[in-house]
Amino acid sequence: MSTTATVETATETMEMEQEQDLPGLQFNEPLSWRAGKSIAVADLLRRLQALSKEMRGMEQEENERDSFTTVAKELASANLLGHKDKGVKAWTACCLVDILRLCAPDAPYTAYQLKDIFNLFVNSTIPALSDPSNAYNQQHLYVLNSLAQVKSIVLLTDIPSSEQLLTHLFVQCFDILAGSSKSSTGEQLGKNVEIHMTSLLIIMVEESANLPSEVVDVIVAQFFRTDPRAMNGSSGKSKKNSATIDEKQSTLVLKELPAAYNMARTICNSCPEKMANYFGQYFNDVILDASSSAPKAPAKKAPHRKATDNSDDSDLDGAAGPTEEDLGELRKAHLLLRELWRSCPAVLQNVIPQLEAELSAENVHLRSMATETLGDLISGIGAAGLAPPSALDPATYPPLTLSDMTDTARNDNILTKPSSPQRFSQAHPQAFLSFLGRNHDKSAVIRATWATGIGRILSTSAGGIGLSQQEEDRLVKGLTSMLQDADERVRIAAVKAIGILGVQDVVFKLGSSGGLDTPGSVLSVLADRLRDRKHAVRKEATVVLARLWGVAAGAMLVDEEQVISAIGTAPSIILNTFYTGDLEIAVLLDHVLYEQLLPLSYPPIKAKSTKHVNGESQKARDGQMNGNVEQENISPDMIRAERILLLVKYLDEKARKVFFSMQIRQIAVAKIMEAFLQRCEDYNGGVMDQNEKAIKEHLTRLISSFGSQMPDSSKAIESLWKFAKMHDRRSYQLIRFCMSPDSDYRTVVNAIKELTRRIEQKATSPQDLLAVLIPLLYRVSVIVYNKSHVTGIMGYSRTDDKSLASTAQETLKEISTQTPQVLKAHVKEICVLLQDEAPQKGSTNDPGALDNLRACASYASKYPDKIFQDRKFVQAMVNFALYGTPAEAGKHAVTIIMTSSEKKEMLAKDLVQKCIKDFQYGGEGFLSRLASLSQLMLLAPNEVEQESDAVSDIAIEEVLSKSRTTATDSSKPYSWSPAMDDECQAKCWALKILVNRVRSQSDPETQSEIAGPVYKVLLNLIQNDGELLPNKDTPSTHKPRLRLLAARLCLKLCTKQRTDGLLTPTSFNTLALIAQDPIFEVRSSFLQRLKKYLGHSKLPQRFYAIPFLLAFEPNTSLKSDTTTWLRSRAFHFRSLKDQQPDKKAHIVMVSIFARLLSLLAYHPDYASTAEDLIDFARYILFYLYPVATEENLSLIYHIAQRVKQSRDAIGPPAEYDSHLYYLSDLAQLTIRKFEEAHGWSIQTLPTKLRLPTSLYENLDEHEEAQQVAEKNFLPEGVEEGIDGLVKTTMKAARSQGKKRRSDHHENGEERGGKRVRSLTIRKAPAAKEKKPKALKTPKKPKRKSSEDVESTIERRRSGRATVTGGKYAERDDEEDDEEMAEGVATWEYADGKLIKDDDYEIDVDDEDEEGQEAAGQDDDADPEPEEEEEEIKKPSPKPPARGRKPVTKLKGAKKGR
Repeated sequence: MSTTATVETATETMEMEQEQDLPGLQFNEPLSWRAGKSIAVADLLRRLQALSKEMRGMEQEENERDSFTTVAKELASANLLGHKDKGVKAWTACCLVDILRLCAPDAPYTAYQLKDIFNLFVNSTIPALSDPSNAYNQQHLYVLNSLAQVKSIVLLTDIPSSEQLLTHLFVQCFDILAGSSKSSTGEQLGKNVEIHMTSLLIIMVEESANLPSEVVDVIVAQFFRTDPRAMNGSSGKSKKNSATIDEKQSTLVLKELPAAYNMARTICNSCPEKMANYFGQYFNDVILDASSSAPKAPAKKAPHRKATDNSDDSDLDGAAGPTEEDLGELRKAHLLLRELWRSCPAVLQNVIPQLEAELSAENVHLRSMATETLGDLISGIGAAGLAPPSALDPATYPPLTLSDMTDTARNDNILTKPSSPQRFSQAHPQAFLSFLGRNHDKSAVIRATWATGIGRILSTSAGGIGLSQQEEDRLVKGLTSMLQDADERVRIAAVKAIGILGVQDVVFKLGSSGGLDTPGSVLSVLADRLRDRKHAVRKEATVVLARLWGVAAGAMLVDEEQVISAIGTAPSIILNTFYTGDLEIAVLLDHVLYEQLLPLSYPPIKAKSTKHVNGESQKARDGQMNGNVEQENISPDMIRAERILLLVKYLDEKARKVFFSMQIRQIAVAKIMEAFLQRCEDYNGGVMDQNEKAIKEHLTRLISSFGSQMPDSSKAIESLWKFAKMHDRRSYQLIRFCMSPDSDYRTVVNAIKELTRRIEQKATSPQDLLAVLIPLLYRVSVIVYNKSHVTGIMGYSRTDDKSLASTAQETLKEISTQTPQVLKAHVKEICVLLQDEAPQKGSTNDPGALDNLRACASYASKYPDKIFQDRKFVQAMVNFALYGTPAEAGKHAVTIIMTSSEKKEMLAKDLVQKCIKDFQYGGEGFLSRLASLSQLMLLAPNEVEQESDAVSDIAIEEVLSKSRTTATDSSKPYSWSPAMDDECQAKCWALKILVNRVRSQSDPETQSEIAGPVYKVLLNLIQNDGELLPNKDTPSTHKPRLRLLAARLCLKLCTKQRTDGLLTPTSFNTLALIAQDPIFEVRSSFLQRLKKYLGHSKLPQRFYAIPFLLAFEPNTSLKSDTTTWLRSRAFHFRSLKDQQPDKKAHIVMVSIFARLLSLLAYHPDYASTAEDLIDFARYILFYLYPVATEENLSLIYHIAQRVKQSRDAIGPPAEYDSHLYYLSDLAQLTIRKFEEAHGWSIQTLPTKLRLPTSLYENLDEHEEAQQVAEKNFLPEGVEEGIDGLVKTTMKAARSQGKKRRSDHHENGEERGGKRVRSLTIRKAPAAKEKKPKALKTPKKPKRKSSEDVESTIERRRSGRATVTGGKYAERDDEEDDEEMAEGVATWEYADGKLIKDDDYEIDVDDEDEEGQEAAGQDDDADPEPEEEEEEIKKPSPKPPARGRKPVTKLKGAKKGR
């Protein structure tokens, strides 16, 4: 035997001796028994406890293994494993885990014995852990701990057919952690249970060669515990293993994730590779199941994209798609993806490529779900979805700044808070790029889904990870393209995507490419959607934009520039949509204004109503702000006034017109509503005792009037009839509360809320009634011009707090002008303030006093008996009249004195004496004295007449005849200045003194005598560019102001019948050229005043010819607005045809064509060359587009023909006859080309039309008439030029849609970028008269190229025509109009003379011009532009009074020379 063998033998001998020396198990009591000789439970428990105690202290390598053989065999007996006593089972399990620990790695059991043992563990011991109050809970915990730490659980994999047992293990563990405690004491599971169970299951995943699919389903189900909605069916492919719904999850407000969810997440993160394979197979099975039921559709040629793309609808219909069950499983699989990305992204390494492949699937369902899922993955949105945005509440108070919005936007809900563990674009770059490419998908459904996903990514900052600037720019650019998509569903989805963004995201992310005013930016494109062709898109975009502004109002209040530059113009863009004239938009604006921009519930402060002298309706008491914050000494009225002023501050000029006109509309609509309510009471639910027919007819007309203002008029009419039949008197009273000027804001809002509740709760109410009634309520309710807001507005007008003073002053002026009755509760306060603020000699008043004076004057004109009669107050008004600053204060003070004082005659005489006594230009209060004299001339003519010479000397000799300001810039002889200096103001007031003297005269002869020199002064100012002095040293900045004022004063004089008759046709032509003044402010202000008077029917119809001179207007906005106004007026007159079929009121705008041709014949730029005639055709086209229709085109053509059968009646014989003949042929040619371009046909005219005799005379000699008729006056080349011009303008009009815009840019360039040529300004000679021209054919001009013909031409600046033969005698220009078309014109002069036909009477505002001026609202006080009320739709004309005698001619008019 070798030495090595000897050593090995010795070693083995020693080990055997050591094993023999190891201690063994000392327990030797029996644990098993034979049938019929069972061991008592108490003895058995004692023995098991002793055995367990002994084995717990033993270690694996320190004991004799063979000593455990007997005990191990007895413990595995069926008597113990299946014992009925829970204690026996618990202690048996403890002993078994110790045996497995001490005998490891070789368990002393057969496979079948192990199966019985693990059945005990899985089905008895582990389930018992769900009750921490169990008497044997410690034993159960010991078993669990041992299985996890010793890893004895791995023996389960050695058991044959152990899949069911393994599945049961996972189910039991997850159910225990997911279930509520079964303890009677409410004791919760310990954290150690979750830890040990998690370790147990991780071991099984790691050691199992292949997990059963049921186990994978169980793990999958845990990730749905964050979304109970997904747990209402199967959580996986098998309903058998579905997780139960945890009631605690239903509210989605958990502070931490569910324990079962955490355990599944830990398992996945601990075994990423294995779980990745299992999840990959799981998704592959689900996707294959869905795909297999979606057979491929036969290939077909892709159709061209149309404006409305519904081509993808077929992909969603029919049997081509997956079954509903498959889709349900697919949706849950995609929900699981979202949660797995948030919790364990490593397990998705095999799934993301599958998801990316779905993006290219033929079936739209699959592509849509894949697109949505990828968007949510990038956003870090889990199965619970995205929390609904709660921060965008326009009624939030205090209003939020940007920093406040950060705190408000924080989401503390762990289930819905977006969270991405890593940047998706870096982890899966190819899938990210494939997702971005879905914006070009052929299906609109996919593109809409993609747009929604982009919004979520931007709103969550990619799950909180953040986006690179390049990625963010690309996403914003894609969202911009979706806003311009051809399909409305995509556009709506893109708008909604912006709607989920907070103000901060909009400002910093979307606003980085520019604000609402930046062309091409995403916000600018969003603003364009407010005029979308689909109302659903318009509605969504309008609400989103309004809500954004409403939430950001607080930031704009503190002048946060980033917010202002991004969305500051939102209110203007929203309100400007009113000009489209769409009824759906009008109703939408009502909702948006009072639900988003100025929410009725703002501010949400509980307050109690109190009555105060100043009319403040509410004071905040101990209440809540936004739910819990107590507020003291806060006035909700002041807060709302601030919000109103902030809104008005950010409105542009056009939007302000809409906003103020909506408030003016309230007065008119409220009157109709009152009549409607009265008739509803008379109707009595359909039961009437008398006048049944008359009541029904009147009620029908009123309901039809309301119905015509609704988009669906038939449904609105039906709903209002049902409302009338309901006969709810309480509803009538509530509506009256809303309309009453005496109602404070709280009363109005409560009335609206109660009425809404009554209709909602009333079983007999029609479903659509609220949809009709709410907009009408908004229109009739005193919401903005409410007496509760007056105090706040007045306060801001005096203090300029938050830079709202000018806005407050303008708003207060509107309130005092339009609704002075709301000042009733504040008059006493205003009077006291004025008394305290009155100036004295040597001291001035506060500038804010002007607003109070204006308000008080307006109120005094309607309620003179409500004004103070106190001596101190009267003296204060006298002081304002003498020393007030600015000068307009004196004018309003005079108005208050003359309307409310009982001794106004005596006060007027005394005031006149004080104004003229020691008057010195430049002296103290000289401007206020001039203003006071101007108003006294109008309101107290008898008292002033005694000192008329002295007043005239002051106006003419001291002011108008002298120039005291030295010209500063001789290079600009005619220039505009934003502000007027003292001398310019003095001259303006002096002119008003002269004009008011004419207007106040009641004697016709005296008025005619005085008016002559005044007209001469005004027309000289107009003709000489504002120059009045012989030495021509008027400052250049004074000239446009004086010229503008002179023109506006001429218009004012023409609002009275007698003074209108003194404006000769020649003078009228001179006045008309103001519309082509070189300074925009002059022509814009003049046209606005002209349109205002015409819209109120204050001027004769001849003045309608003036706006058509804007054919060459370079300012796009002014030209577009005027075109819109002309179109609306033409539509208004045409609509009268159905109301008065036997009259000719509907051809007012048609008959103007004769006057327009006469006006063009005297235009200083007129010339008979082909080039100039083509230019003049633009005037004719500018007339035809808003006026001409297929029905009236024949009448316009007839007028053009009739002009050639007449001669001029204005100028010297035959001087301008040829001009008219050229223009007649030009008009006929243009009309024919216009007719051809539209595909119309000129119908035969049934009747003839006479031309105005003041402009035209008949040709007496037949030979001369025949010669003129047979001759074509147009030179060669004109026809080709007109043809090209008509086609160009038609193309431009069609490209702009229904709203035809100017072909020019403001810089005078064509759209093609080519600079246009400019015409030479031709002036008529001042002293030299032209000789009559012989009628001969002009020389053939050089043929022009099409480019020259089609080029647009800059606005013509007219020359100044000389007034020849201008004698101011009364004439019958209005009779000319009646001769042309009897009954055509209907208007009311300011002096109350109504010109009308039998049945038609134009509806005019209640307060006439004279009444406004008596109230101190003389709109000539400031030559700045005013609102253009005519663009706002007005109520339908009232039916004529019965039995009224028709008036067809103006009475008292004399034949002019």
